[in-house]
Amino acid sequence: MNRDDAMFHILLAEDDEVMREYLTRALTRSGYRVTAVDRGTAALPLLESERFDLLLTDIVMPEMDGIELAQRAASLVPDLRVMFITGFAAVTLKAGQAVPNARVLSKPFHLRDLVMEVDRLFAKESADGAI
Repeated sequence: MNRDDAMFHILLAEDDEVMREYLTRALTRSGYRVTAVDRGTAALPLLESERFDLLLTDIVMPEMDGIELAQRAASLVPDLRVMFITGFAAVTLKAGQAVPNARVLSKPFHLRDLVMEVDRLFAKESADGAI
């Protein structure tokens, strides 16, 4: 990963504190800037005030689920990339239908798999932009 990639800013919405800390640490070590919140309702004001390149959200959370968060985020930031993380196979299909361009990563996953998916998402865009 080159230095320019360090500018990618990720908004992480994950209600599980331990998972949120692990994901934040792994992505930060990989050169991403991460802002982490514990619920979707905390993410919305940030989307209005800051620029993010990726919304990485758990699907099942209290107050507002990740699918609703992604849909509301899309109206605020139309070009925002979305990646869902979930431990519930049944909601994976629902997420794909609700937000068709989103990626879905099922728990449990290894942290390096998450980082590889995020890297791939940004690398594809860099390649597309170079054409």
